[in-house]
Amino acid sequence: MQAYYHTFYIPVMGTGHTVDTPIRVAHLGINSVVSLVDDILLDRIRKYYSEKFGLPYFKILPDEEDGRAKRITAYLDMVREIVHIKMEAIKKQPFFTSSDKVKYFELLPDESILKKLYNKFFKMKEGDEKRALEEELTHKMRPGSIDVNIMVKLDKVNFNNGSPLSDKFSDAKAALRGYVNSSLKSGIVFSAGINQSLFNYMTQFSDFYRNKVGEIKKSIILKVSDFRSALIQGKLMAKKGLEVAEFRIESGLHCGGHAFPSNGFVLPYILQEFKEKREQLEKMFKPLIKKYYKKMDWKYTETSIKNRPLITVQGGIGTNGEVHRLRKDFNIDLTGWASPFLLVPEATCVDASTREILRKAGKEELYISDVSPLEIPFNNVRCSGSEMWTRERIKKGNPGSPCPKGLLISNTEYTEKPICLASRQYQKKKLEEISKLEISNDKKEKLYAQILEKTCICDHLGNGALISLGIAEENNSPQSICPGPNLAWFDRLYSLKEMIDHIYGRGESLVLSERPHMFAKEIEMYVDYFEKQVTQSSYSLKEIKNLKESKKNLEDGMDFCLNIAERQPYDGENLASIPPCIEQQRLRLKSIYDVFEMNIEKKCYMKINHRT
Repeated sequence: MQAYYHTFYIPVMGTGHTVDTPIRVAHLGINSVVSLVDDILLDRIRKYYSEKFGLPYFKILPDEEDGRAKRITAYLDMVREIVHIKMEAIKKQPFFTSSDKVKYFELLPDESILKKLYNKFFKMKEGDEKRALEEELTHKMRPGSIDVNIMVKLDKVNFNNGSPLSDKFSDAKAALRGYVNSSLKSGIVFSAGINQSLFNYMTQFSDFYRNKVGEIKKSIILKVSDFRSALIQGKLMAKKGLEVAEFRIESGLHCGGHAFPSNGFVLPYILQEFKEKREQLEKMFKPLIKKYYKKMDWKYTETSIKNRPLITVQGGIGTNGEVHRLRKDFNIDLTGWASPFLLVPEATCVDASTREILRKAGKEELYISDVSPLEIPFNNVRCSGSEMWTRERIKKGNPGSPCPKGLLISNTEYTEKPICLASRQYQKKKLEEISKLEISNDKKEKLYAQILEKTCICDHLGNGALISLGIAEENNSPQSICPGPNLAWFDRLYSLKEMIDHIYGRGESLVLSERPHMFAKEIEMYVDYFEKQVTQSSYSLKEIKNLKESKKNLEDGMDFCLNIAERQPYDGENLASIPPCIEQQRLRLKSIYDVFEMNIEKKCYMKINHRT
């Protein structure tokens, strides 16, 4: 795996908010991730940037054979070409001006060997030695990785003239093929679960395997929720000879985008297990990988680069002190910073109106919603363009979206071919069905609200980028965005240098010292989520068992975090916020659970009386 100089990366954010982030920051050595969900969005932005940089543009028609894969390949190849152009340009710049070349080195972490060489360069006297070091520094400049992301469960079957296309043309496989056919040497992030069919399909492509000198052109990054998930997915890959370069751990709730809450397991508890069992990953996977190479009669060439998988983490990180805690206590290799970069125009593609909403957003405006048609919790901000658009359609008596892209279709309740829960077609049928139910008006209103809450995020998540680039008009392009709650503590627009200096602990912190520790905030969010689960519970045996386990896991996590709170804080780390938070949330958890147990007893009593 290629080594990079920075110790953070910018994760994927929606379909559009990091769509051109590599073009913005890769020439400065920063890794970022592009979503491959929306190929139509990618093609529109390819046209914009091709014209801007004078690159040839060819239109890929909507109905062109294998069009989805071709659009993705064309976009990624264009991004790589632009990054190469920008990289070569800054390499030619002198060191003694306020240039991107100087910026490249100034942004590096202070402990970086390259940064130390750069600082040494400026202390040297003019002469051959200094000129040689200048050439060495220039030669060692490399762009950040242009990584991509696939949500593996978004793998709908596609049709041509009403007939289903073969399996290889499904959404996820076409996206994978589009990436493989590109000229990128980078990583692909697989998120949102397991797709055996997709993983089997990967074996058809040599880019995921070692070449004659032991290099892998396209690295595999698995986004995982816990160690068990890493073992299961890693083993599935290893049996196919596929090596995982990185396990990317994300907080179940304290993140942006879709949230995948665990059963009460908080992030530090999960990280501790990775730390204690990390060596198992390589020991378990490598023999399986070598066995596959032997079966295929391939040579498994070891490289001099240490090839054990990286362990990285993202979700709710807000200070350099927290970064230190993650790296020092849990041996984390890299950290992901997402939502704060939504307020950095140099790094992300967000329209001005939405950025202003984010700038003003506090704790109450940032919330976990049920708007996603995937029926997965979705981090949201109140009063977005998407929310206003959805409300207006409901007000006019025409709820639901025309479903222009159909990227999230999954429901077959009323149709043979899947449709989306946010679509006009589904909502009309569902609302009619609810209206005929013989239940109270209050219950009907609650059911109506659940249906009408679903919004067209597959289209709306890309509109902010189109507006920002001047491709679309704001008045007919409702914008959705999915920031994490951590953004509440960032309240203005920042330069790229300001944000990176904050990440590395250089200069004054961008957040107030009273900001709760990321571990404290996550505990609060899990108690909130537990309360929601109890409120919505039907008191089935499975739900009762899961909630009991969740409470126990949360209590264990609280104890573990209290242990961390007793340690010496790093600069800018608010460890003092953890004990009072846990004291309050422990009482809340007990109170919620006591009510839950009382309701269990009532339901048992009612069942016994009913039988007698």
